[in-house]
Amino acid sequence: MRAVPTPFTVLIPARLASTRLPGKPLIDIAGKPMVVRCCEAARASGATRVVVATDSPDILDVVKKCGFEGVLTREDHATGTDRLAEAASLLNLNDQEIVVNLQGDEPLMAPHLLTQVAERLAAHPEAMMATVVHPIHDHPSFMNPAVVKVILDAKDNAIGFSRAPIPWPRDAFAQDPQAWP
Repeated sequence: MRAVPTPFTVLIPARLASTRLPGKPLIDIAGKPMVVRCCEAARASGATRVVVATDSPDILDVVKKCGFEGVLTREDHATGTDRLAEAASLLNLNDQEIVVNLQGDEPLMAPHLLTQVAERLAAHPEAMMATVVHPIHDHPSFMNPAVVKVILDAKDNAIGFSRAPIPWPRDAFAQDPQAWP
């Protein structure tokens, strides 16, 4: 007997006002805007619903023209998480529904990872959130602040996140910043 798939919604925060790359969600990737590529990955995950949360009428228009759902949020959100909280409220999603956050600048996200996050949340209803992690195997990634590091406990629960290497081996890096601690 086949297991019933976990119903879940993927919310994708996307805004035009990126400080490093303005207009990023609408940048063309092989003939489609980046945000649409994200929507396609989300749909391929088996999500029950895929919704883009944006403060931009331009993004909303592109998303809808490509057959995806979108919701217009305020412009003053400090984080994508804040934008998603407003979107969840506007969409009347209840606290028991599983919502997976796919950032609007991750068009290459493997759909099965979104499914795994949803399944993990379904299996652990006491958890408020889940995230995908993988080991770091190279020094440049270890040192890169764009690569978020996570501390896991013995049960694989996240207990801390950092953009800095964990733990920060201050003395070792003072002697040789290219060396692994």
